[in-house]
Amino acid sequence: MDNHISISIIIPVFNEENNLSPLYSELTDVLRKLDISYEIIFVDDGSTDNSFNILSTIHATNKAVKVIQFRRNFGQTAAFAAGFDAAQGDLILTIDADGQNDPNDIPKLLNTMQEGDYDFVTGWRINRKESLIRRLISKAANFVISQSTQVVIHDRGCSLKLFKREIVKNIRLYGQLHRFLPELASAIGVKIAEVPINDRARISGKSKYGSITRTPRVVLDLITVTYLLTFFTSPMRLFGSLALFCSLSGFVIGGSLAGIKIYHGIIGGWNGFQAYEIGNRPLLLLSILLIVIGVQLLMMGFLGEMIMRIYYESRDKPIYHIKQLLD
Repeated sequence: MDNHISISIIIPVFNEENNLSPLYSELTDVLRKLDISYEIIFVDDGSTDNSFNILSTIHATNKAVKVIQFRRNFGQTAAFAAGFDAAQGDLILTIDADGQNDPNDIPKLLNTMQEGDYDFVTGWRINRKESLIRRLISKAANFVISQSTQVVIHDRGCSLKLFKREIVKNIRLYGQLHRFLPELASAIGVKIAEVPINDRARISGKSKYGSITRTPRVVLDLITVTYLLTFFTSPMRLFGSLALFCSLSGFVIGGSLAGIKIYHGIIGGWNGFQAYEIGNRPLLLLSILLIVIGVQLLMMGFLGEMIMRIYYESRDKPIYHIKQLLD
């Protein structure tokens, strides 16, 4: 018996009792028309309503449906990570449980991946059914992230994404890093496409995962992702550069003060040298502080380099990723 699964659908769920059955019906209709083997993995992220009971009923009627229930609410990133760990399909598709992502767009993502030989296809909600403020914040955030990571994507908040399973098998998610899957995937050199999709208004309930209060955490995770993409394999490039800047600035300031004092001493004799005191000047303290900070940053760079060598050598981590091998 062939148990091969072509695609795994990952759906994080948090208090979506009224949206689950309609979404399941739409999904199965689309997948049936595609005539491919599939599994649907619902991840109940600590729902306090009737979501889990509804999912249990759906599972009883269709064994292609799997349900993972968390003990409490761990967040959308954790839900995606649990789904990735359980997925067995060659392809993984993520979609929201609120019904705003249209399952009828799934064939479009599949066709784009096949026709363009892409590894990662993400949705782009052209006409978003959200408030103007949220759209403006999202647009600004996407612009900043694109400039910071050099991965140009217009809509990172869209959960409708399709990618090959091997892309995420070595990615460990935490914080709000699910929003940066394209960036994390780009670190291993994948081919990414963005496809316009339909965005629908929420029929029931309210957004749980899209709160503006999550913005500070997203910003911190952006800093983490930028570091991982740019300096992760060579920390000395970051810390060494900062160390050189601080140390040289300190030496220039200190040297300038010493030069001015010596100059005044030569012109004015001992009285001039003694009169031009620099010991109580803030600039001298700043000079010393910059030099000390420079030394500390240099040591941090050395430690980072040693940690990276331990990370790669002790775990036998590859420093490259092969797309295919013709032998």
